[in-house]
Amino acid sequence: MDPKYQCVKLNDGHFIPVLGFGTYAPPEDPKNKTLEATKVAIEAGFRHIDSAYFYNNEEEVGLAIRSKIAEGIVKREDIFYTTKLWCTFHRPELVRPGLETSLKRLQLDYVDLYLIHFPMSLKAMEKCKDAGLAKSIGVSNFNCRQLEMILNKPGLRYKPVCNQVECHPYLNQSKLLDFCKSKDIVLVAYCALGSQRENQCVDPSSLVLLSDPVLCAMAEKYKRTPALIALRYQLQRGVVVLAKSFNEKHIRENLQVFEFQLSSEDMKVLDGLNRNIRYIDAKLLTSHPNYPFSDEY
Repeated sequence: MDPKYQCVKLNDGHFIPVLGFGTYAPPEDPKNKTLEATKVAIEAGFRHIDSAYFYNNEEEVGLAIRSKIAEGIVKREDIFYTTKLWCTFHRPELVRPGLETSLKRLQLDYVDLYLIHFPMSLKAMEKCKDAGLAKSIGVSNFNCRQLEMILNKPGLRYKPVCNQVECHPYLNQSKLLDFCKSKDIVLVAYCALGSQRENQCVDPSSLVLLSDPVLCAMAEKYKRTPALIALRYQLQRGVVVLAKSFNEKHIRENLQVFEFQLSSEDMKVLDGLNRNIRYIDAKLLTSHPNYPFSDEY
């Protein structure tokens, strides 16, 4: 198998590619940027595409996927597509309609993974899996305590296959990662390269991860980019990682992550970069009783 199609097995028996293409873009960006970037990503070799109802770009992402299927570059079963249930659809009777809205936008019959975007009940998600609209179900932005609540829920039939969270060398989530591994839940990293400054959710004065001198020195040592070092770090920890870029050169470059390996000593050095810096802190949700980022992990 081509290494860029490397997958890990989820606890429900399905497989998820370890490298994914992130599609979030600020609302002011033209939609055709997402369309063209997703096409380039599929052409380059990405098979795991991550989006969400909230990103408001599923029409473009779906069009990109369907166009590459029509061209014979991929089949639907080659693509692992993730979408997410937004907060306005948390009531059980709205969960399936929320997914059906995404599927209509995408013009696809099913998604491979359906996530709760922010912490809420999982029960109605199980019905989406039963109906075949989602092959796997999981969560996003859940802390350890919230995961425990789901895992201990009476009558739970499908435990989450993954927890998608912000994760990078400045926020390495080591305790949450250990917990997830102990429960056979895959950790999926977003903001794995830090975050772009045009994202309005990000403090413009926050440290720029890819300018970190340690990361840059390591990039020079391995003759790779700082982005590739940050991505490789996650793969060697057993984390599924999303790489977001709409720059064609960077999209293609990020697939080089399978062409080298970091030494155990360098992995420890990267572990030492952790500063618990969170770029996406969802401050608008801080007053909610289920706000996930107040706990240690």
